[in-house]
Amino acid sequence: MSSEQGAPGASPRAPRPGTQKSSGVVTKKGDRAAKEKPGTVLPPVGEEEPKNPEEYQCSGVLEIDFAELCTRSGYTDFPKVVNRPRPHPPFVPSASLSEKVTPEDPRLSGSCSLNSLESKYVFFRPTIQVELDQEDSKSVKEIYIRGWKVEERILGIFSKCLPPLTQLQAINLWKVGLTDKTLTTFIDLLHLCSSTLRKVSLEGNPLPEQSYHKLMALDSTIAHLSLRNNNIDDRGAQLLGQALSTLHSCNRTLVSLNLGFNHIGDEGAGYIADGLRLNRSLLWLSLAHNRIQDKGALKLAEVLRPFELTHTEVVERRRLLLEKGTQERSQSPSSSRHGDSKTDREKGQIVGISNSTLLDKTDKTQPVKTPKGLGKKKEKSWELTKKEEKSGAGQSPTQGTPKKEDATKAGKGKVTIPEQKPSRIKGIKIGSREKRSILPESEQLVVEATEVINPLLEPVEHRAGKVFMPGNKVLLHLNLLRNHITEVGLEGFLATVQHQVQFSKAKSVSKGPVGLLWLSLAKNCFAPQCPAYAKIQELMLPRDPIKVKLREDEAMAFFS
Repeated sequence: MSSEQGAPGASPRAPRPGTQKSSGVVTKKGDRAAKEKPGTVLPPVGEEEPKNPEEYQCSGVLEIDFAELCTRSGYTDFPKVVNRPRPHPPFVPSASLSEKVTPEDPRLSGSCSLNSLESKYVFFRPTIQVELDQEDSKSVKEIYIRGWKVEERILGIFSKCLPPLTQLQAINLWKVGLTDKTLTTFIDLLHLCSSTLRKVSLEGNPLPEQSYHKLMALDSTIAHLSLRNNNIDDRGAQLLGQALSTLHSCNRTLVSLNLGFNHIGDEGAGYIADGLRLNRSLLWLSLAHNRIQDKGALKLAEVLRPFELTHTEVVERRRLLLEKGTQERSQSPSSSRHGDSKTDREKGQIVGISNSTLLDKTDKTQPVKTPKGLGKKKEKSWELTKKEEKSGAGQSPTQGTPKKEDATKAGKGKVTIPEQKPSRIKGIKIGSREKRSILPESEQLVVEATEVINPLLEPVEHRAGKVFMPGNKVLLHLNLLRNHITEVGLEGFLATVQHQVQFSKAKSVSKGPVGLLWLSLAKNCFAPQCPAYAKIQELMLPRDPIKVKLREDEAMAFFS
């Protein structure tokens, strides 16, 4: 039996499917798996564990920092940082190229089509387009993100790599799927870049709560804000108007605001006009491609010429005048004179007690004599302040006369008192010391006055028991293209332009705001040959600086 099995002609017996023969030992599949099960798999020597993004120190180069932070955060496929493409100049074929027409090679045309197909797919890949500084090729000036959703994790990465960019001036987000939550995170990011960032563009990002007004908070440093194509309606316009100015707060940094291609109607235009009543920083406003009709147009035109103050504004104006009067009286020489005389008496008493009894007697008699003089001076100062309140002006010219009495008192008490003129000017100034040292004295007063003066404290006009403000003369550019304004709304703007032209002629010598320099009312519900529209164009033509410059250049070219 055994010899028959070992014969060379006999075929070996095949093992069963569940067993494996190895070195003369037959084992089952389950036993082999249990024996060959590894204990702990160690990573290879060359590989490292994923690093914490919080430990990374940014270098200031956006391309390197963003890629490294994305890798550390677990992203395998993330947007690339590329230079913003510029439009190429139109190609004009030359005669030599047009003459040399060669037949197309099928292999070459196939490779070109493949490359063009790949380039089309690359075009739709998410990218971060940057515009670099001309002097420094690594410094990013502007960032453009378009057509892909920016999640909160990406904003967290931006909060690490964008603040080190010392030249970053603008961020443009177009259709990036922002929500009210991610907008709050984006605003926190803007605060981190507030030292250089001045321009923000959020376009094509409609929000359910329309919380765009948070970008215009009092602590915001944004100077140019574009909110086009965000479906902003009258409710959103109300929030934006309140962010421009209210009775107790005002945005002082925003220079231009673009609200084009939205759903703002007459009510929303009225809210924007209410924000312009007390705002003196906005120079450029666009409400093009909205739903504004005559009622909203008349509200906008009203605030650009003298308008009547409401009862609440009149009460607030009186409160500010009283507060200003008390501050000026506290800083005036009369109040400082009383304080100096009081300290001089105390000093005299201390010196008299320490030196001799003779001085003690004189010091004892001084308090009996001084109250009479002080009482007279208090009566005089009260009369002066009463005259100031009646006149409504600042300091009266008679406040400089008591300085002689101060000088005589200083001579008697042998105490040197500095001159009051410089201290009086310093009391009025509120600007920084650097500005005082650089600017001349007259320019300092002008700059500080424009920085500090509340619009409610501007000179007013009283008519028939009503108080009228001169209106907003700071707004220079207003765009109302493609709305629903008729000739009724045009009449309001015609009255505004006529008033501002007369105002600028009367103020041609002095410096200051003069009103609108550019007004666009085209493509509305009136004929281009409308007399009111033609008159507005005629009055605005000499005020437009661009058109005036073009006419001057044409005249120079003609005579040269």
